Amino acid sequence: QVQLVESGGGLVQAGGSLRLSCSASGRTFSNYAVGWFRQAPGKEREFVATIAWSGGRSYYADSVKGRFTISRDNAKNTAYLQMNSLKPEDTAVYYCAAGPTPVTTAIPYTYWGQGTQVTVSS
Repeated sequence: QVQLVESGGGLVQAGGSLRLSCSASGRTFSNYAVGWFRQAPGKEREFVATIAWSGGRSYYADSVKGRFTISRDNAKNTAYLQMNSLKPEDTAVYYCAAGPTPVTTAIPYTYWGQGTQVTVSS
């Protein structure tokens, strides 16, 4: 069992940066891939980034590639999403999730956090 809690969201001007954290409970966290997804009002969740349990493989949505960086520190039971050069279209609730493999669809992920709001003003 894995419990996930996101933090670090807030209001930022376009071009600014935020770092989201995903804190996990339990010693099994390192056995799971971690994904970041986001959901804007009236929209379905979309893939943002994912990283393998070892940290050796990572993938990004084209919309965030070059601006966002996913990382993890298994010793701290924490995953991160560094978001730079933020745009208004990045505004959404951001969720972290844990699953068996670093895939780009939300369906296989087993555990989900409650989300943290990111708002980017123009």
